[in-house]
Amino acid sequence: MYKKKKVCVIIPAYNEEKLIKNTVETVPVYVDHILVVDDASEDKTAEIVEKIEKVNHKVMLIKHEKNRGVGAAISTGYIWCRDNNMDIAAVVAGDGQMNPDNMPDLLDPIVENRSDYTKGNRLVTGEAWYIMPRRRYLGNSVLTFMTKIASGYWHVTDSQSGYTALNKKALHILPFKDVYPRYGMPNDFLVTLNVYDMRVMDVVVDPVYGIGEESGIKVHKIVIPLFFLLIRLFFRRMLHKYIIRDFHPLVFFYAFGIFLLLLDVPLIIRLIIRWTLDASITPINSLAILFCTLIGIQSLFFGMLFDMEANRELKGK
Repeated sequence: MYKKKKVCVIIPAYNEEKLIKNTVETVPVYVDHILVVDDASEDKTAEIVEKIEKVNHKVMLIKHEKNRGVGAAISTGYIWCRDNNMDIAAVVAGDGQMNPDNMPDLLDPIVENRSDYTKGNRLVTGEAWYIMPRRRYLGNSVLTFMTKIASGYWHVTDSQSGYTALNKKALHILPFKDVYPRYGMPNDFLVTLNVYDMRVMDVVVDPVYGIGEESGIKVHKIVIPLFFLLIRLFFRRMLHKYIIRDFHPLVFFYAFGIFLLLLDVPLIIRLIIRWTLDASITPINSLAILFCTLIGIQSLFFGMLFDMEANRELKGK
């Protein structure tokens, strides 16, 4: 136990035969349960864990019959923790990229009831720029900015970090079966946490790379799909948090801003056509573009400002 709290570490794993043994064996001794969720690995990941399971009573293996994605593996772990009455569910990747020495920093805010969900932040110190692969760092930064807007957690950075901890209250409230099953899970989960008014806190953790991990993530293939996912998540949050569950006028500012900026598109097309055909610019067309752009951006900024204020209390302390 950790400070009288039962802790389970969830390790989602897919083809991690090289590093899964070390990951499991370096989990801190105060952890009560180590739950490895094998997402239908094609290598010997499950075999290795089964051998460890025989000699370490803390270790348990759950195997997916087919590959469902890292998000689904984490959700499976959360459901097990909920059903087995865990106080805290921590998540550690199966590739050894999380420093176990940082775990108390994730657990303490939850034990002390200062946060419902803590997540590692590898970007805040600046070391990540030199340690993380450059493409991953830049892709992560772009997704972090977009996730701030989509989730309403404007203080959160390093949105793709998988080093997290969740408290008992959230385990019993959140709809884990509805969580996005694949790589966009951290973004989707933050939106879900916001809809349910959960406190979220960033915790500084060490970026760990160059230990033999082989990432299957292709940044150029992920950023665009996640961009559209984040747009959907933003509108889902607006609907569920500010219309269905409660009402907030910030939806009008967002809606008006988006409407004006969309109205810009046909106006700009018309301007280009007129300029191409007869090299002339209609003053009223230009003024309309200027009006829609300035007022549209201003409305979005007002929406963001009200959103920040509405979520101010959800910043862990």
